[in-house]
Amino acid sequence: MTSLHADEAFLGHYQFSHDPFAARVPGFKFFPAQRKPVLGQLHHLARYSQLLLVVSGPPGSGKTLLRQALVASTNKQAVHSVVVSARGAADAGGLMRQIAQGLNSPQSEAQAVLVHVAQLSLTGQEVYLLVDDAEALDDSALDALLVLAAGNAEGRAHVFLFGDSALLPRLELLADGEERFHAIELQPYSEDETREYLAQRLDGAGQGVEILSDEQIADIHQQSAGWPGAINQVARDTLIEAMLARRGAAQRAGFSFNLPKKHLLALVVVAVAVGAAWLMQGRTDSEPAAPASAQLPLGSTVAPVAEGAAPVVGSNQNGPPIEFAGSTQPLPLPLVGEAQPVIREPLAQAAGLADDEDAGAIESLTSSVSPPVTSIAPPQGTVAGTAPATPVVAPVAPPAPAAVPSQPISTAVAPAPKPVAVAPAPAPKPVAAPVKPVAKPAEKPVASASAAGGGWYRSQAGTSYALQILGTRSEGSAQAFVRQQGGEYRYFKKVHQGQPLYVVTYGSFATRNAAQAAIKALPAKVQASKPWPRSFASIQQEAQAR
Repeated sequence: MTSLHADEAFLGHYQFSHDPFAARVPGFKFFPAQRKPVLGQLHHLARYSQLLLVVSGPPGSGKTLLRQALVASTNKQAVHSVVVSARGAADAGGLMRQIAQGLNSPQSEAQAVLVHVAQLSLTGQEVYLLVDDAEALDDSALDALLVLAAGNAEGRAHVFLFGDSALLPRLELLADGEERFHAIELQPYSEDETREYLAQRLDGAGQGVEILSDEQIADIHQQSAGWPGAINQVARDTLIEAMLARRGAAQRAGFSFNLPKKHLLALVVVAVAVGAAWLMQGRTDSEPAAPASAQLPLGSTVAPVAEGAAPVVGSNQNGPPIEFAGSTQPLPLPLVGEAQPVIREPLAQAAGLADDEDAGAIESLTSSVSPPVTSIAPPQGTVAGTAPATPVVAPVAPPAPAAVPSQPISTAVAPAPKPVAVAPAPAPKPVAAPVKPVAKPAEKPVASASAAGGGWYRSQAGTSYALQILGTRSEGSAQAFVRQQGGEYRYFKKVHQGQPLYVVTYGSFATRNAAQAAIKALPAKVQASKPWPRSFASIQQEAQAR
């Protein structure tokens, strides 16, 4: 779905009011399972304990959400909360400057900060220092926080660290065997708690947990290992994959059995035209040779004759002969310009033509299925040499060869004072009129599979994962980003809201956890776009759906 959390296709398919698995959603409710007891324990320890408090867990375990709930549940009149992130300042100097700024303290040294904390305690306000992403702090920053948590006779700050489990061994080394901190490790949800968490998220978006089957919920719990952040990502991928599968099946079924009537009519017309052309071609090949037509040299005269008698032809050898096809020659159907217009909507949609384009495509289509047009004989009762109502004259043929044909045909000559015999001429072959080339409809430019990495994505196992970085409407932007970053960055093309969308991904990982862990190794600029793991199965579905 790219980084567009409010994808209209996703929301419309499930009739969500918003993305239920986004990081921040309207009307979000804190999920109490296994986290509410921890929240109560933090409030209790902050009041009665003199230790630095640590909340640890893997990425996506809900540490940041618990920190937000702790701040929201404190008494604002009795507690002054200062929230800082170790991502912005990992050393002691940068961290203390952030704390001093949050306390409006003019000095950032530890002792000066403690003096300011003591002044606030005299006014009845406690100081909560909450540090997110604490695993990024260096040892000097951790040591400074231990000093603030221990405090002095005038006062102390209540320090809360939220970080990965790797933070605990470092604190133990700094404590040097003393009891200076207390750690609380978050636990994953059970399968029943996972179901309740999904139900709460879906209910907030206007749907129920019934849209997920028991098998899907069990699979979501297994893949996420019960951690809420991973539950959000796996549940979104599961719903997207199910949506793409249903749409693909519906499109195939609709094309096979539920075509609109106008599309069916167009297919019938094309099939009839092709069948007629094939039958007439077979008839032309199987019929005996048509009666030879007389050749009239230019300038010849035709004497009036009685009914049933052959005309008397005066010879003039000064010009090439003009040929007329026999009256038994079948007329090719349909004639261009006279047939009923062919409905071309399915072909136009396939070729990218608009509905209001000119009728050139219809003429090209009709020309492609019509048999070759040779020549049309004058109707019976018309005197040779006079034009019929709608004559079609074949191109001028070269002079007849002097060789005697294998089957000569003589033309009878009516009696006259000076009869002139007409030399036998070979039966002329039908002369095909020039066939107008079929104009191919303009095709939309499509990026090659190699340029967009389509073949590479199809070669990956559907159970593997990639990190989705960003989505853009410009292929040039995606190519420039991939060239700039290099390495394992690739992009593929999908169709989003009827327009192409180019999605940049990074790497190929065997498991979701491996892909999640690789985010930390990405450049800060790339991490700012909030990359997230997704399965190659969902990528392959989107690439095929275009």
